[in-house]
Amino acid sequence: MEANTIFFIGKPGCGKGTQAKLLSGKTGWPIFASGALFREIAKADTPVGRKIKTENEAGMLAPYWFAMHLYLDSLLSISHESGAIFDGFNRKVPEAELVINSLRWLDRPFKVFNIVVSDEEIRRRLAGRKVVEGRADDMAVDERLKEYYEYTEPAIQIFREAGVLVEIQGEQSPERISEDIHAALDKK
Repeated sequence: MEANTIFFIGKPGCGKGTQAKLLSGKTGWPIFASGALFREIAKADTPVGRKIKTENEAGMLAPYWFAMHLYLDSLLSISHESGAIFDGFNRKVPEAELVINSLRWLDRPFKVFNIVVSDEEIRRRLAGRKVVEGRADDMAVDERLKEYYEYTEPAIQIFREAGVLVEIQGEQSPERISEDIHAALDKK
């Protein structure tokens, strides 16, 4: 496996977190998930915590510079030889550009997996997740999809042009998606 730094990207509810966990289970690599970090920050009764909580509940993405602060803090905490899995740190064009520039500067081989799922399937999944997990951000499905199309699709194009994007069909079983990811990682 050449790439030791993996990113997941896609619509909210496409399975990024599930695939990060499955990959981590097979590789032992740590997961750095922006959503989990933001939800943790949102619990704090601080100006930043309250701001993140309000924007998260409205389905808005955090400012790119704040996400990148968390990304760089995570990236620089691991050794060059260690693998790492990043979930959600690459959702806007400036984030995509910083990811590419930082990893190329550090000579870390990386891949970005775009888990492709239809809007209809996303609506179904988020409705179910809202019931099971009670995540406040899953109530703002339309806003989250709008943010995806406005910000994340252009970021995906940046990764595509850089030659590091791998498209994965996300409307199949989590196990099958995981197999497709491993097959792509094993290709030279």
